[in-house]
Amino acid sequence: MSRSEPAIGFVSLGCPKALVDSERILTQLKVEGYRIVPSYAQADAVVVNTCGFIDSAVQESLDAIGEALHENGKVIVTGCLGKRGELIREAYPEVLAISGPQDYVSVMQAVHRALPPRRNPLLDIIPDTGVKLTPKHYAYLKISEGCNHRCSFCIIPSMRGDLVSRPVDEVLIEAEKLVGGGVRELLVISQDTSAYGVDMKYAARTWRGRGYRTRMTELCDGLAELGAWVRLHYVYPYPHVDELMPMMAAGRLLPYLDIPFQHASPRILKLMKRPGNIDKTLERIGNWRKLVPGLTLRSTFIVGFPGETDAEFEALLDFLRAAQLDRVGAFAYSPVDGAHANDLPDPVPEELKEDRLEQFMTVQAGISATRLQRKIGQRLRVLVDHVDAEGAVARSTADAPEIDGVVRIRDGVHLQPGVFTEVIVDGADAHDLTARCGAAS
Repeated sequence: MSRSEPAIGFVSLGCPKALVDSERILTQLKVEGYRIVPSYAQADAVVVNTCGFIDSAVQESLDAIGEALHENGKVIVTGCLGKRGELIREAYPEVLAISGPQDYVSVMQAVHRALPPRRNPLLDIIPDTGVKLTPKHYAYLKISEGCNHRCSFCIIPSMRGDLVSRPVDEVLIEAEKLVGGGVRELLVISQDTSAYGVDMKYAARTWRGRGYRTRMTELCDGLAELGAWVRLHYVYPYPHVDELMPMMAAGRLLPYLDIPFQHASPRILKLMKRPGNIDKTLERIGNWRKLVPGLTLRSTFIVGFPGETDAEFEALLDFLRAAQLDRVGAFAYSPVDGAHANDLPDPVPEELKEDRLEQFMTVQAGISATRLQRKIGQRLRVLVDHVDAEGAVARSTADAPEIDGVVRIRDGVHLQPGVFTEVIVDGADAHDLTARCGAAS
């Protein structure tokens, strides 16, 4: 069958940062005249953007590559697992090309070799808005690549390199275009949002006739001018995080912080090569909540880290009870190929790791349920994600998409995705709220 334009299938795996990489590749493919198709059968070749952070993600990526090869035969691999090209080649020597994360040039070169573009290059003008893989009303805004930390359990720097921040004016211009295109919520992402700009020595730029330094707090000040929800992810608790509280208290920035604490034992944190003074952390959390009473705190933790004793695990549970975090994700420690933590002594047995994870999540479920119960009777502003025959599913300022809870609006069948509306909370469980409609806006 003759086709006027070569067709590309695309598989995107991994975290929101990888999703942004996929959006950029898809945008360039579209610019150069390639059609993006939804099935292997329709595609002339397939690009698989992989994840390689933990063993389960590696296996998922390898399975996706194998499926694409079986169903299509022409496969180009990119993303984090691409940094381990020998592993991919050993499993699938027939892949056409392998490249690492953020290597858009290599991906496009591989596509050109497999399927030469048929559009005149002189027509290849970057559009004002690119391909988005998220719904129209929210978007991930990646402000930097890489990370300067060397956490013992993590291999991200070996895959994505050291911190490289985007100039603040470039980020603000992208955000402005997204909001102009209908985005109601900007989700700020990076490996370390708090470190934004340190590699550029906080270089100053101009946007809308005003000077901004390439620094997290000043970026947020600019984003707040756009009138969208601004949600911060992956915020290390550096001292200047305190500077965000007045913006949150004034309603210019969502009262939401995603801070990866990882553990509460000083010894385990040291083994993880993570900063952390638990008493000081609890004090800061208390101060933040005094300044921003509606603040939502999300965090992630690792249980069963090598050498973790019963007492250190109990200290983690004590921290959880004291901190009263709103949203928590936890993982049983899993060795990551190439991570220094693999060499630590006294690994925790698998059965004990799973038992500790279950205990941890049971404690957190109780905390979450109690905190959500307090919201019954409150009036909340929510953003509608989708609507079906049973009502609308929305999110409050406390809910990031995909990872947090939702607000189910039983009488919201008349609402539209992407609108803000007022609701009154009338029920709660350990993770989600139910509500009835107030007035739409």
